[in-house]
Amino acid sequence: MKPLEDIRIIAVEQYGAGPWGSMQLADLGADVIKIEDPNSGGDIGRYVPPYREGTDSLFYESFNRNKRSIALSLNDDDDREVFNRLVATADVVYSNLRGDVPAKLGITYDSLRHINPQVVCCTLSGYGSEGDAAKRPGYDYMLQAAAGWMDITGEPQGPPTKSGLSLVDFSGGLVAAISMLAGVHAARRDGVGTDCDLSLFDTAVSMLSYVGNWHLNEGFEPQRTTKSSHPSLVPFQAFEASDGWLTVGCAKEKFYLRLTEVVGDDRLAEERFSSFDRRIENKAELLAILEAAFIEHTADEWVDRLEAAGVPVAKVKSVAEALQDPLVAQRGLIFDTDHERWGPISNIATAPRVGPRLDANRAAPQIDEHRAELLAELDTTTTSTGA
Repeated sequence: MKPLEDIRIIAVEQYGAGPWGSMQLADLGADVIKIEDPNSGGDIGRYVPPYREGTDSLFYESFNRNKRSIALSLNDDDDREVFNRLVATADVVYSNLRGDVPAKLGITYDSLRHINPQVVCCTLSGYGSEGDAAKRPGYDYMLQAAAGWMDITGEPQGPPTKSGLSLVDFSGGLVAAISMLAGVHAARRDGVGTDCDLSLFDTAVSMLSYVGNWHLNEGFEPQRTTKSSHPSLVPFQAFEASDGWLTVGCAKEKFYLRLTEVVGDDRLAEERFSSFDRRIENKAELLAILEAAFIEHTADEWVDRLEAAGVPVAKVKSVAEALQDPLVAQRGLIFDTDHERWGPISNIATAPRVGPRLDANRAAPQIDEHRAELLAELDTTTTSTGA
């Protein structure tokens, strides 16, 4: 069996963060059943440009493979009856709606416990399900702003900068996946389900981590740093080579000693650069020496030399270059699924792995694709239990 083949998740989800979280579990074998509202055309992710035809988009494919779909309006009595029957068979009811909506739709634990006392009701919203903030819509961009991320990202004299990827959404999805697994574990152990009130705001603030702790305990005020340099380690930043950029990080004294040997400039071995503290004190002088050296050779040449010496280093690559890295293929990070509209589609794998990577993957479902299949399963379940 696949690792999570015995877990069923009813997902009232849309767009990015929610589907990203459930796909982590679907890729590991969980039975994720998407509930798509027929009145709104299903998951809004289906209509995100570019690379979209009808109700299919590559954006939607990136978040929804290995799932099943059934179109149900939770405000329709007949559809609600089908939904409740699905809940009776499920481990989790998962949603990523605005914080005040799950209670209104009746998909919290208090609303569903009479159907399934062991069900875990996991909600991932922008700002949580309590208080006035529950009514606020939350998107990755806003959360990167609200949690302080943009203020400390970018060049010192530049504007506040968002990450090139939707990292709050992705991180929130991973937090949801962890919470769902923890909730199911506890429910199976104790025989009682629960609510999981998760938010993108909580996720983003929690990821301030040591920077936030420095501020809370010592009044540290984070500042944007030149060339993405580390706030407390030198050298640990991007350097310009003759044909591009690379990143070098000396998080241990041994790495700095190896770097000095590769660069071959005797000044790097001077007493003023002999410890973490001294390198910080003399940061400008040290970086001037390194920058003058790195610009003399190509990024690939420096990567080869520094990797051979055991110094942490990476070339700054484009997305195209990153996906062409031989390690991507070696790690099985790209695979194809067959799509009825587009034929073979290349996919990027999710990162969680339990044992060998699973190689049986399905394209994201069409709206209501699995209605007949799911209703037949429910009928079989009802017959077998005598309900």
